[in-house]
Amino acid sequence: MTRHRMAAGDAAWLHMDRRTNRMIVNSVMWFDEPLDWVAVRALLQARLIDRFPRFSQRVVDSAGGVWWEDDEPCDLERHLRYARLPEPGGQAELERYVSDRAGEPLARDLPLWEIHLIDGYRGNGSAVLSRIHHCVADGVALAQVMLSLTDDPQESASVAVAAPHEAAGTRVVDGLEHLAGGMIDQLRHPTRLPGHVRDVVAITREVGRLVMMPPDTRSCLRGELGERKSVVWSEPYALRDISAAAHAGEATVNDLLLTAVSGALRTHLARHDGQAPDVRAVIPINLRPLDEPLPVELGNDFGLLFLQLPVSVDGSLARLAEMHKRTEQLKTSTEPVVSFAILDITGHTPYQAQQVFVELFAAKASAVMTNVPGPQRPVFLAGRRVRGTMGWPPESGRIGLGVSIISYDGEVRLGLMTDDRLVRDPRRLLADATAELDRLLTGLRAVASAGASAG
Repeated sequence: MTRHRMAAGDAAWLHMDRRTNRMIVNSVMWFDEPLDWVAVRALLQARLIDRFPRFSQRVVDSAGGVWWEDDEPCDLERHLRYARLPEPGGQAELERYVSDRAGEPLARDLPLWEIHLIDGYRGNGSAVLSRIHHCVADGVALAQVMLSLTDDPQESASVAVAAPHEAAGTRVVDGLEHLAGGMIDQLRHPTRLPGHVRDVVAITREVGRLVMMPPDTRSCLRGELGERKSVVWSEPYALRDISAAAHAGEATVNDLLLTAVSGALRTHLARHDGQAPDVRAVIPINLRPLDEPLPVELGNDFGLLFLQLPVSVDGSLARLAEMHKRTEQLKTSTEPVVSFAILDITGHTPYQAQQVFVELFAAKASAVMTNVPGPQRPVFLAGRRVRGTMGWPPESGRIGLGVSIISYDGEVRLGLMTDDRLVRDPRRLLADATAELDRLLTGLRAVASAGASAG
């Protein structure tokens, strides 16, 4: 029986788990054709369990620390759930199935993951729901892990690279030093680097700013959470149309989609609170080079960025301009690296101190928003084409709204995960977002047409 100490940052995510907010990354992919579950099980064994050690290791959380311990023997079947959607088995039924599981815990006596193999999607199709704890890896890494299950040999071969089983915390520190010139070492041992006093001062100032950032505006998006969660996702938009519209507005695709969500929140807050002030979102920022293979130990390698959404700004195009301005100002921010370092350091503190950290930082935002770019060509699982995919980040503390932007095969979708106590009608909130996106696309086409006529 072998043990490896869990990285401090990963342990912090483990300890964020709550009855009202499970730290589980949920993702689903769907297929028009039936999947051969025997073939899928073989792929899961070969490309998940045999390739990534974390999928055959359970967590041992003791007074002496948190450890990964080999689960011997690791039985794939204990992680599989079989289901059939009720008729007609469409998107609504699949959303309901995922919603029913989104708030459920994972068995702590097993490695922290499960896969649901679902029949009856739109009649003869299938779906696969994965539920993996955040302590295993961050959302971007897990998206790459799930991509490695597909039949593209190039993707499968490049997704993982063997690495020695060093103390996981060392891997985290080394990676961050490579990305940020030793910032985490400066945070822990500033006296070691007398030649970088200005950097230390800047980092200390950023730490102070993050800690002293006030809680987010009180609104209907904040309050006591329940255990029940709901997920919904939009119909696909052509990525080329979104990209062209963003270009016409001198903004990015991410700016455009976040603006659509901001407009929806403006409508939602006005409807429920009678006013629509700006609200803050926390955005995970990947710190792992996307052009390098994942380490087989996986883990979390991302920081957090706090973005004030321009909800109070009147007019779709004016909101887009303000969104672009705010995101541009954040592009040079050290906030993601510093928040990563704080999380890593927090993972070394006692459990109660970690809970204080969760409350402190989760109170600063009303939503979690992620953007995960997928492959821009079709991929196949066990010989069947993946028709669509969606995933949701977990929300920490008392955050009750998660927003996902997922692109795949030339299309992009918006997805929501909401707490049922805070958002009673997530489908209406999503409809507000797509209506706002449609308004933006119409307005920006007019801008592009006017520019072409003037030219």
